[in-house]
Amino acid sequence: MRPEPNVTDYAVPFFVAAIALELAWIFFKKRGGRYEAQDAMTSLFMGVGSVLSGILLGFLAFGFFMVLWRITPFDLGTAWWVVVVCFVLDDLRYYWVHRFGHRIRWVWASHVNHHSSQHYNLTTALRQTWTGTFTLMMVVRAPLVLLGFHPAMILFVGGINLIYQFWIHTEVIDKMPRWFEAVMNTPIHHRVHHGRNARYLDANYAGVFIVWDRMFGTFVPEQESEPVDYGLVHNLGTFNPIRVAFHEWVAIFRDWMQPGVTWKDRWNYAIKPPGWRHDGKGGSTEMLKRLDVKRHPEKAGTPGFEPSRMR
Repeated sequence: MRPEPNVTDYAVPFFVAAIALELAWIFFKKRGGRYEAQDAMTSLFMGVGSVLSGILLGFLAFGFFMVLWRITPFDLGTAWWVVVVCFVLDDLRYYWVHRFGHRIRWVWASHVNHHSSQHYNLTTALRQTWTGTFTLMMVVRAPLVLLGFHPAMILFVGGINLIYQFWIHTEVIDKMPRWFEAVMNTPIHHRVHHGRNARYLDANYAGVFIVWDRMFGTFVPEQESEPVDYGLVHNLGTFNPIRVAFHEWVAIFRDWMQPGVTWKDRWNYAIKPPGWRHDGKGGSTEMLKRLDVKRHPEKAGTPGFEPSRMR
């Protein structure tokens, strides 16, 4: 088995056709979201940059996996059930990497660009990282290799996972059958994940199976009374893809260079959640939720504002 061709390459025509159909639907039906030319172009540019970074740096992750493959005594083969099990376990891996991406600033610096659009349409799905290799999150896949799943199979199911996630970045599709939404990630679930509302922060990390969020206590349903406000807590106000790709890395460096910051503070600026400040004046997710409940006491205890999420 070889890592090439990348399965997502075959999905590109589908991506293009789906974007065209969504755009036409929004234009003629006057509902289902909106497109802004500069925003969409930034997302497309980010997608191209992500592909190029994968070509230039992808060998590092695959080389790491092949080193592990040579030392593991296990080989589960390529039977259909092995592929299915690998897909499910890799999706669980995705859930945790995605959760780390919102709770560890070093990983957030790579993932933040995906949340930088203030619109929610299929081009947003293409707004991908250029710097994922530098987060070292490849190590989370190491157990799969050591269990006997070939690295090429792991990358194959990971590509299928990403293809699945493309279609959930839309407002054209609203609610789906209840049984489907109970198990699978859908547009209504993922819209919540892209919200900057205090209620929706750090929720619905799933890739394919929303059951992981239900199991680990991070699921928040979309509330009809509170439409999702897309983007970052502090939006960038730019369509410059270079700034979109690197702004949080620059912010980390600036925090490291502050006068009087200790080495422990520098470490914490990398591993603590976004919003952490050494002087205690940051705006963490928990703080933002508490402030929102203080302004709107009726929200206390409702989805997204459970006591466990505000500590």
